[in-house]
Amino acid sequence: MKALNITTLLLVIVGGINWGLVGALQFDLVAAIFGGQDALLARLVYVLVGLSALWQVMPLLKSVSVDEVRAQAHR
Repeated sequence: MKALNITTLLLVIVGGINWGLVGALQFDLVAAIFGGQDALLARLVYVLVGLSALWQVMPLLKSVSVDEVRAQAHR
């Protein structure tokens, strides 16, 4: 499970960097590497980044709920 979390986190970081480049420079690195936005490999990367972001929501929600329980215990 740790390997999956690390892999998905890396893909989310790649996606964030790509969106930063698109926003700042109008340059889509994933599309440039894999042959355009409509290329199969580019679309696969986009889908994997999106699924990775969804996967990373689970640890985020878990950490928030754990911290809330700890915060309530210290009141």
